[in-house]
Amino acid sequence: MDVVDFWVRSWTSDDLTAARRLLTPHVEVEWNLDAPVDDEEVLQVLHRIAAFADRVELTARTDAIDGAALIYDLIGPFGSAQLVELLAVEQNLITEVRHVYDVTAIDRYFPGLYAN
Repeated sequence: MDVVDFWVRSWTSDDLTAARRLLTPHVEVEWNLDAPVDDEEVLQVLHRIAAFADRVELTARTDAIDGAALIYDLIGPFGSAQLVELLAVEQNLITEVRHVYDVTAIDRYFPGLYAN
C-alpha cells in the first residue's frame, strides 16, 4: 500500500508537508493522550517525535484492504516508547488516524510531547 509507505517515510523524516497531503480534509483523528486532538495536533506531535527521537523504527505492520496497523519503537535519548498507529485509507488518502501510545513511557522519556 503505497500511501502507507509514503506516510511512514514522510512523518518519520519530519516532512509534515508531505504527510499533510495524504490526509483527507475531514480526517478522523483519535488518540489516548490526555489532550484534545485534530489533524494539526497529531502532525505537530509526530513532528516533535521525529525531531526529538534518536530513531523511529517501524517494528510491525499488518495491511488490510482499507488501511494498515503499524507498531513503532520511538527511541529517545533516555529510553524508548511504543506507538500503535491505525490508518484507514480510501482512494489513496488517509481518512482515519488512530494512535495508541505507551503513555507511561511517553511521559517518562518524551516529556511535554503533547502539552499545548
